[in-house]
Amino acid sequence: MARHAIERKVRWATAASYLASSGLLGVLAAVQDNARILEPLPDPISALVLALVPSLVTFAAGWKASHTPRSEGG
Repeated sequence: MARHAIERKVRWATAASYLASSGLLGVLAAVQDNARILEPLPDPISALVLALVPSLVTFAAGWKASHTPRSEGG
């Protein structure tokens, strides 16, 4: 079984996911505690928005990162 390097896209998306889930979720928790920020949104929608932010950060990092070049033979 051939071993391939992990693509940059995967590494960046993984790093973004980690940072979003650890640091950014702390910020989002503080935002959630400050009800005035999310007050215009219904509760189910505000929970969805807060849950989507880390996913969007991960998606953006994977989208922006370039592919890892591969050799023609492998």
